[in-house]
Amino acid sequence: MGAHALGAAAYAAKAASLAALDRGEAREREVRWQLGRMTVGVRAALRRLPILGEDSSGPLGMGLLAVGELGMTIRDIQADLRPPQS
Repeated sequence: MGAHALGAAAYAAKAASLAALDRGEAREREVRWQLGRMTVGVRAALRRLPILGEDSSGPLGMGLLAVGELGMTIRDIQADLRPPQS
């Protein structure tokens, strides 16, 4: 189910970018908007998913969601969800 959430988030960011003149900035704004509205529980659940492309047999394997704008968006979201490295 988490992969569906990340995929939906990536498709929403892609749609926002396609509808704007400043495509890259629009994608980033949509990602920031989504991240800013995630509850603690949603963040915790998404943090438990494997990093995109690391589990070849799972829903976040090297398929459609792992490439191009969709993959970049999911990686951005997952990077924000990871705790800071010390």
